[in-house]
Amino acid sequence: MKNLIYIKYHDEEWGTPCHDDKLLYELLILESFQAGLSWECILNKRENFRQAYDNFNIEKVVKYDDEKIKTLLNNQGIIRNKLKIEASIKNSIIFKLIQKEFGSFDKYIWAFSDNKIIYESCEIRTSSPLSDKISKDLKKRGMTFVGTTIIYSYLQAIGVINAHTKDCFLYKTD
Repeated sequence: MKNLIYIKYHDEEWGTPCHDDKLLYELLILESFQAGLSWECILNKRENFRQAYDNFNIEKVVKYDDEKIKTLLNNQGIIRNKLKIEASIKNSIIFKLIQKEFGSFDKYIWAFSDNKIIYESCEIRTSSPLSDKISKDLKKRGMTFVGTTIIYSYLQAIGVINAHTKDCFLYKTD
């Protein structure tokens, strides 16, 4: 891997336990845009997404209207998929409802693992019983583009699941 953005993300962010709702929100939105694409593609566009999405200010995103959607659809720096853009706004509203219900999204998401990190070997796997359960709950709440594969990747990104390989300097078993 020679992409410095990807290397920096792996070395400094991926798999690190995240408890900051703003970053949890950003990563959830970015993961939803990943559907059908590579994470590297999303990382390469991350700064463009930050600009396009008002630095992931949820208070602004929940108010996006048809005019803003048109602006996003014309932004060549992001993924211009109307369904994903509309989902990002709807999911933002639901994210806020979860924050209100649980006090924070952090409390909600980490409760699924009893606030513990799950250490896994980095097998070729794209889901788990945990990602199945969270995906089902988010869908029940009305979110879209939160299938079990996206949620599994999200759980790795935010450090709920630590799946670094044995040859990685970040590898741990507990």
